[in-house]
Amino acid sequence: MAERSYRYVIVGSGLAGTSAAQAIRERDQSGSLLLIGAEHHLPYDRPPLSKKLWFGQKTLEQVFLHNRTFYDQNNITLALGARIVGLDPHRRTLTDAMGREYRYGSLLLATGASPRRLSIPGGDIDGVCYFRELDDYVRMRRQTEPGKSAVVIGGGFIGSEMAAALNVNKVDVTMIFPGPYLCHRVFPAALGCALQRSYQERGINVLCADAPVSIDRGKGRFVTRTRAGHEIDSEMIIAGLGVDAETALAKNAGLRISNGVAVDQHLLTSDQSIFAAGDNCSFPYSALSKRARIEHWDNAQNQGRCAGRNMTGGWESYDHLPYFFSDLFDFGYEAVGETDASLETYCDWQKENHTGVIYYLKAGKVRGVMLCNIFERVEAARNLIKKGEKATPQSLRGAIAGPETPQTFELLHH
Repeated sequence: MAERSYRYVIVGSGLAGTSAAQAIRERDQSGSLLLIGAEHHLPYDRPPLSKKLWFGQKTLEQVFLHNRTFYDQNNITLALGARIVGLDPHRRTLTDAMGREYRYGSLLLATGASPRRLSIPGGDIDGVCYFRELDDYVRMRRQTEPGKSAVVIGGGFIGSEMAAALNVNKVDVTMIFPGPYLCHRVFPAALGCALQRSYQERGINVLCADAPVSIDRGKGRFVTRTRAGHEIDSEMIIAGLGVDAETALAKNAGLRISNGVAVDQHLLTSDQSIFAAGDNCSFPYSALSKRARIEHWDNAQNQGRCAGRNMTGGWESYDHLPYFFSDLFDFGYEAVGETDASLETYCDWQKENHTGVIYYLKAGKVRGVMLCNIFERVEAARNLIKKGEKATPQSLRGAIAGPETPQTFELLHH
């Protein structure tokens, strides 16, 4: 097949890839630019799929990052529904599943991540939803009706958000996860247990410290059996087990892999014409002096923009300290840095396990901050982490959130 040549090629039409395309056009309005996406949809925002779409706070049309006119007006060529299966760095070519070849001058790999799957009998049954993409939301939303039943497997970010979303939509929800309480890798035990009780008080059946061992399906219903001997009958199963970075394309091309596609501070891979950004990218996290791979919206957007500028000849270092956010019923939070519950934590509560600030410390220094039902203070949290100074509970009390701090949130009613 005939080869097509572009000055810039981006593989991955998620937030990182689309942000890179926009940044390229801010610096270079004329260089040919191709944005390739495996999904057939226009690029869209992922967080609403497990948040605002379920609560009537956004419509499906509002999740798209731009309309088609934006891409046409900015001379961004879209290749949607195209799966790239080959990368030849020496020839600077990409090959898609249909055998079409694309030549690039500068390439960005923004291939994202794929959901982990259950390795149990029945884990591959049609209808088990490994929730990740827009089509997953559309399918689950179509099935969601008051009085229906669902099993949510996983107690992390996606599992906790989807259980809340289904419960608000009057679905009978059972959660199954191996941890001792909700989001146990992030929340201190007291907070995680308090949130778990709030889920149970809303009618969610929580099977913690347990795991599914088999799934069967018959007459349109699923039966999930667990390690502890529970047997749950449901009409829907949604699994949120975390994700793995999409690195196969880069690995097969000989690029360096280290918990993702490894890049330097400029987001360059081991090949000087190839950049990487987003969920698939392992980068030097300068603020925390370690290498990291981050799967959150703010990182994808800012890393994509930095990569786009550098593809046009910029030489920026990526030194952003990204934040992430979630809303679990009336508990909303924004967090920045290393929010690892295995670190030493100090909770500066205004209302215990509801409103306040959690500090995550290592060797006496603040590594991460979680703002619980406190908003507009992410920049203050970033500054505290970047200072790298020794801290004590006394010095942290009221350091970010005093009585005057904004604490507004939207309560989600049944």
